[in-house]
Amino acid sequence: MRLLRSPRLATVLLVVIYICAFHTTSAIDIPLEVLGHINIVQLPTITAQSPSTLIAFPFDESFPVICEAKGNPEPEFRWTKNDQEFDPFLDPRLMKEENSGTFVIPNNGNLTEYQGTYRCYASNKLGIAISKEIEFIVPNVPKFPKETLDPVVVEEGQPFTLKCDPPNGIPPLQIYWMTINLQHIEQDQRVSVGLNGDLYFSHAVEKDSRRDYCCFASFPRIRTIVQKTAMSVIVKTSSTFSDIIVERKPNAILERKPSLLTPPGGKSEIQLVKGEDLNLECIAEGFPTPQVEWKKMGHKFPSKVRFENHGKLVIVPRAEQEDSGNYMCKAKNPLGEVQHTFTVTVEEPPEWVFEPESQLSMIGSDVHIKCSASGIPQPTTTWRVNESPARNRRVIGDTIVIHNAQVSDSAVYQCEASNRHGTILSNANIMIMNLQPMILTSEGEEYSVVERKGVTMHCKVFNDSPESVHGPRFTVHENGSLKIYNVERGDTGQYTCLAKNTEGSSAINAMLYVKDPTRIVVAPEDQRILIGTTAQLSCLAEYDKSFNVPDAPENLVLSDRKGRNVTLKWVPGDDHNSSTTEFIIEYEESHWEPSNWKELLRVPGNRNSAELRLNGNVDYCFRVSAVNAVGTGRPSEATERYKTPPEAPDRNPENIRIEGHLPHEMDIKWEPLLPIEHNGPSLEYKVSYRRQDVEEDWKEHTVKRHSFVVRNTPTFVPYEIKIQAKNRQGFGPEPKLVTGYSGEDFPSAAPDNVAVKVMNSSVVKVSWTRVHKDKLHGHLGGYRISWWRLRSLVDSKKSPGDKHTLTVPGDKNHATVPSLTPFSEYSLIVMTFNGRGNGPGSHPVNFKTPEGVPEKNHDFRVTDVQRHTVSLAWKPPLEPNGILIGYLLKYQLINDTEEVGPLQTVDISKPETTTWILRDLEPLSKYKFYLCSCTAVGCGHPILFSSGLASIHGGISTKGWFIGLMCAIALLTLIVLIACFVNRNKGGKYSVKEKEDLHPDVESQGMNDDTFCEYSDNDEKPLKGSQHSLSREIKAVESGDSLVDYGDEDAQFNEDGSFIGEYAGRKEKRASAEIKATIQTPA
Repeated sequence: MRLLRSPRLATVLLVVIYICAFHTTSAIDIPLEVLGHINIVQLPTITAQSPSTLIAFPFDESFPVICEAKGNPEPEFRWTKNDQEFDPFLDPRLMKEENSGTFVIPNNGNLTEYQGTYRCYASNKLGIAISKEIEFIVPNVPKFPKETLDPVVVEEGQPFTLKCDPPNGIPPLQIYWMTINLQHIEQDQRVSVGLNGDLYFSHAVEKDSRRDYCCFASFPRIRTIVQKTAMSVIVKTSSTFSDIIVERKPNAILERKPSLLTPPGGKSEIQLVKGEDLNLECIAEGFPTPQVEWKKMGHKFPSKVRFENHGKLVIVPRAEQEDSGNYMCKAKNPLGEVQHTFTVTVEEPPEWVFEPESQLSMIGSDVHIKCSASGIPQPTTTWRVNESPARNRRVIGDTIVIHNAQVSDSAVYQCEASNRHGTILSNANIMIMNLQPMILTSEGEEYSVVERKGVTMHCKVFNDSPESVHGPRFTVHENGSLKIYNVERGDTGQYTCLAKNTEGSSAINAMLYVKDPTRIVVAPEDQRILIGTTAQLSCLAEYDKSFNVPDAPENLVLSDRKGRNVTLKWVPGDDHNSSTTEFIIEYEESHWEPSNWKELLRVPGNRNSAELRLNGNVDYCFRVSAVNAVGTGRPSEATERYKTPPEAPDRNPENIRIEGHLPHEMDIKWEPLLPIEHNGPSLEYKVSYRRQDVEEDWKEHTVKRHSFVVRNTPTFVPYEIKIQAKNRQGFGPEPKLVTGYSGEDFPSAAPDNVAVKVMNSSVVKVSWTRVHKDKLHGHLGGYRISWWRLRSLVDSKKSPGDKHTLTVPGDKNHATVPSLTPFSEYSLIVMTFNGRGNGPGSHPVNFKTPEGVPEKNHDFRVTDVQRHTVSLAWKPPLEPNGILIGYLLKYQLINDTEEVGPLQTVDISKPETTTWILRDLEPLSKYKFYLCSCTAVGCGHPILFSSGLASIHGGISTKGWFIGLMCAIALLTLIVLIACFVNRNKGGKYSVKEKEDLHPDVESQGMNDDTFCEYSDNDEKPLKGSQHSLSREIKAVESGDSLVDYGDEDAQFNEDGSFIGEYAGRKEKRASAEIKATIQTPA
């Protein structure tokens, strides 16, 4: 490497050049991008293969046996079946593809002949790669043998066992004991099904006698259920043996201490593979029925342990090494006990500790190929070279050592590790050749960095790798990248990366530009300002205008392809003077949503590779975008496609909802897996459910949709539900358990002891006894109170009113019912409700509300007005709310300044009275009137007249003499106006002022038509010295209706309902005053 324009740093880097130039590496990965630069030969590599087990399910259309490989030259394929040569091209029934080792077995005939163990070989002139063994299993339809079974005869109190002996089939196997009518045999402490499928009876009782004990074996993976011939059981009681005299009560059972029906003996050893469920079972006989207890010797049970089958079965899910040890079960009753010890060993299939890696090495170098695996028991390791045993190879421990390697040592080295639980195989391509170093990073790359920051310049080299070298301000990494710390202005310039080995050298140049950092030119300053004024702070910054979003990353390469794991590498693009903070990796798949890019992962900006964990059975391609402080750059070009092999699902559905819309059904719904999460073809869901409140086996169904309806369930009982995803490759992880209820039905009982307590004339308190939960048949929603009015107690005529309902949520037993009509008879019922609806109503309870105060009178009017009297009329209230005892009439004078006078009260004690005459009123005055109806409880709200001024429509206004007088006054006024007009034209004037002073009109002084005989409903102060005269308490005053609304012909009201008391003599004087005022008006 060479540095220009920075002598101090160049001196240090020249040392690095020396180290890089003479260091050769004997083992590096072969980058795929090398093939884009030179045509290099490659050993064959298996890129895709079928899983270790292929099951020919009868409902699948075909069965692909996959083998794909790459190499240069293109590899050729061959197969073995049961270690014998097998050529798919010789069988016309098989479907083949050119340049591929995959063949497809169609499901259109006898598949048994294809059953066996297959292995694929991919070879070219350099070597041979081999696949793992692939077992193709054609399951037979499991069947119970046809047999005639003798009845099982057992004496009452003795134990017995009904054998199931299920046929072999594809696991998992599920056993059910039912009757011919498909009713489950009830299981409890006395009766239970063992892990082997047998039905155990701790002791026989008379009810065990029946002729239709049937064992059903279910194989869900092949969707098959088979039934064993029905078995008959005869239990002989003491009454059966008439010739035997027993000194005990009839049907009494002799007590005895426990013994184990299974497992036999006192000790047993259990071996299982890590990840499997550990199932330990102890089923005892005896009378009374023994109770089973468990413990782990020297340890506590982990929290994940489950106890099932009434404590007779212990399940340790997903066993680990720490679950090994001694377990003991103890069965005991009052007469004694028996115990059994299990020695559990959790073993492991082989796993790689160090998987052999492909290498490219120089001729004459020493090559080490390491292969190490772990497992319990310890796996046996076998080496092959191009499928043949690795003879004449030096093996030291777990490593093959090739000294002074030559081209002839190039081959595919296979390492196979196996124990009794499985086999793993790995191919390592070892290439021995001489190549001069090849720099894969482009020539002339430009890098920009802000002063005092760090920068990394890349130099990816094939067939050469420097050791990691560090200096005061720089590091040369093993991947060839140069990182400079705390960059200075003087670091700007051209840098050279030089790679050299015995075959030659290669070099590239790169430019580094150091940019000015962003800095504040004008900083904000401290200020002191007055409260309420505006503060203005200034901040001015300068930055390098060359900053921009990063360029797209380049040279994307997929490497380390191991099933669903792959490594994505890239070369970062120019960050344009703003350091890359992160890279965004996106993917696109060709099946479900082609051309739709989605984000997969984000990695820090100082990385140029990422390990990708992918879904199975997806055809991926990837692209990368860079992000800096300015924004996100454009994405890179897409990679080549990578098809992941199918696998079982990684997860199970979530958001499981259990709903019951009908009484005997349970709807189970869940959030389905995303299409990309299927991990393989033929995704289905295994729905498992069982009642929680009784001991019963899991029932299972497999569906393709994301919902399932369980029919013929009991009403509203708790269930445990599990949803597990599965595809053609197998089942997902152990699902979580959720709890729900079957469908609700209407409640079947009504609340008892309904009682009503009257609180006042319009409110009652209702109480009841809660409905028992067994009668709810659903989740309690609460209670509903319904009531309706039968009649008013004022009269005996019934007039049922509308029904009203009050909902009381939750588990309450009382509520308050408001807004009742006083002095009425009501009927009331109470019912409970759940999610389905209302239950039956309780027996109706009738009750009566006491008297209350009446409603407002709905009609109150003036019928006549005289000089000192006013006649009033009204109608009784529509709802008296009791027996009327009279009325309370109140009135008060309103003077010219709108002040109100003392409140006068008239107590009308006869309820049949509907008219009243008020006497001795002030003439030409304004009054406000109030009227309210009264019962023995009190008086209701008053109705009142509003204030206002109006002409008289009734009374004197309808008299003939009054009408004539008004006409004469109008005619006189007209004559006076004409005279004034004529006099004005002549220039004359009347001296009315002197005449008025000599003859003053006392009554006309101070009068104003605007306040004459006016009413007011304003809240005015009373006249000075006035006293309130109240015989009854006045309720809060409410505005009444305008009297105009009633259209009475006896009086005329203005807009707000006030009336005017007019008298002839006073009216004449008022008219005279008006004439005088008119005459005095200047012309």
